[in-house]
Amino acid sequence: MQGLRDVRAASPHSPARRSFLKGQFEHTDVMRPPGAIDVSAFTETCTHCGDCAAACPQAIITGDEDGFPIVDLSSRECTFCGTCADVCDAGAILPATGWDWRATVGDSCLSMQAIACRACEDHCDERAIRFQLKTGGRSEPLINIESCTGCGACASSCPAGAISFEQPLQVDQGNHDLPAASNHQPASIENEHMRMPGSRVTG
Repeated sequence: MQGLRDVRAASPHSPARRSFLKGQFEHTDVMRPPGAIDVSAFTETCTHCGDCAAACPQAIITGDEDGFPIVDLSSRECTFCGTCADVCDAGAILPATGWDWRATVGDSCLSMQAIACRACEDHCDERAIRFQLKTGGRSEPLINIESCTGCGACASSCPAGAISFEQPLQVDQGNHDLPAASNHQPASIENEHMRMPGSRVTG
């Protein structure tokens, strides 16, 4: 196996993503395979062997510029089958049935441009996406982050490439303040669990 290839430039869904918790954000690491151990331990443990990528039945595991595996959801969803963990002899990926990543919809969504499209909703088995009618023939997609599994079925079906992924912040539950050095703004939330387009990190 020749290791993992870097396809980040070809996919809008494989670069580093943002984090989400009650409307607050910070930059996080790239999307590793489900069950990947802690960031610092992962880079020390992973051998760049490429076995996880070769074994993935969905062919969604590729490599970053340093040869570490990342997940690319631009063409297919993750089924959380656990095959990547099964073949990871180094122990960098452990068995897992899900992860913390959640979908978010950007302003390029066709429905927000008054163009009829429900591709993401149609492909969401968890029924985590619904649309709210707006003026001017527009419809706003809303994502229930409690129902969303972050599988990527919506992203791979989106003709506008409007869907990306965010991860809950690992912070003290009693302190929801943004880091002092952060320029990020709180996201828009509906009923605490619904994400709306345009509620993205700026700065």
